[in-house]
Amino acid sequence: MASSFSTDLKLELMVTGENAGTWGDKTNTNLNLVQQAIAGVESINVGASDVTLVMSNAALSNARNMVLTLTGSLAANRQVLIPNGIEKFYIIHDETTRNGFSLTIKTVSGTGFAMETTTGSSDMAACYSDGTNVYEVSLNTLSGSIATAQIDALAVTSAKLASFAVTSAKLASFAVTTARLATNAVTAIKITQSTITQAKLAANSVGANQLISTGVTAGAYTAASITVDADGRITAASSGSAGAGMGIPTRVQVGPSSGTHTASPTANRLAIYFAGAAGGGGGGYPNEASGGSGGPGAYGFVNKPITQPFSQPFSLGAGGNGGNTFASGNAGGPSSFTNVFSANAGNGGTRGNGPGSPGPSGSAGSQTGATFTSFPTNFILFNPTSGGGGGSDSGGGSPGSGAQLIIFENTGT
Repeated sequence: MASSFSTDLKLELMVTGENAGTWGDKTNTNLNLVQQAIAGVESINVGASDVTLVMSNAALSNARNMVLTLTGSLAANRQVLIPNGIEKFYIIHDETTRNGFSLTIKTVSGTGFAMETTTGSSDMAACYSDGTNVYEVSLNTLSGSIATAQIDALAVTSAKLASFAVTSAKLASFAVTTARLATNAVTAIKITQSTITQAKLAANSVGANQLISTGVTAGAYTAASITVDADGRITAASSGSAGAGMGIPTRVQVGPSSGTHTASPTANRLAIYFAGAAGGGGGGYPNEASGGSGGPGAYGFVNKPITQPFSQPFSLGAGGNGGNTFASGNAGGPSSFTNVFSANAGNGGTRGNGPGSPGPSGSAGSQTGATFTSFPTNFILFNPTSGGGGGSDSGGGSPGSGAQLIIFENTGT
């Protein structure tokens, strides 16, 4: 009976009585073939084309080696094809230059696996053929676990971590420090509303660029009207329609006179000084008693806000005439400024008593006061001039002064 050959390694299987005289040589050949299968290393260039491995009967063959070192610079996607029907374990050592192309290990008719694409060389893979397909023996298909001691300190890089792979539960409370944070890494959406308190802010850390605009235009304002919110911020500001002060006199007038005062179009407030007409002095009786002085009219000051257009009539009374030798002085004429004030005049002084023995001086006219139609509390006194009484020798009293009106406006001009 003739020899046969094993299915996987193609060893010569000799029968009893065969190959007399050559048994030793054939046995040595078989041992070399076993050695190649167990420990053989062969370099195979796959750069130019696909390579189909060969498993020959009773002869050294590249498909029989334990380790296949693949070399060459790939010009296209390449395949290393293991013959169908053999069952064998391989270690693949990839030393090719990929140039962006793939390298696949498979059987001629079956399936296999692609070597990982890397940026370097000398990658290793373990695999076996079951006669139909080739299977990679990879770390993710092996049972058991990898302990910390088996992981190189630099092995786990950010590129190896899937998105959201590291959760907050895996971080120690002190692990994330400011030194670990990139500039602008913490955005506003990551900060809770109550986190930043006043105690967390350094002095002068909040600048103009960090303040929310209130809509107030930067600039200088004259006689400003402002609105302040509960946080002390100015939320509205505007210049007044006139100057801040009341320093512009627009009318100085003495009675008797009348007319209409029309305010300047830019004014929104009037300061008004006035004095009612004074009474005339009483006459003196010859060689006996002097007449009394006339009484002063009402006097005062009104600070009045106005709404434009503002135009109101006024009337200023005349001072009272002085009395003659035998008569009292006359009262002054009343004064008014419509919707602002009315001012009564002073009474005339009484004449001196007589005839006969010298009598007392004539009594002064009474001050009848004033009534106001607006802002009576803003009232400042000043002294109008009353008519003097006539002497016992001179006879007639002097007249009182007419009503007086002075108006100031905040025109801003």
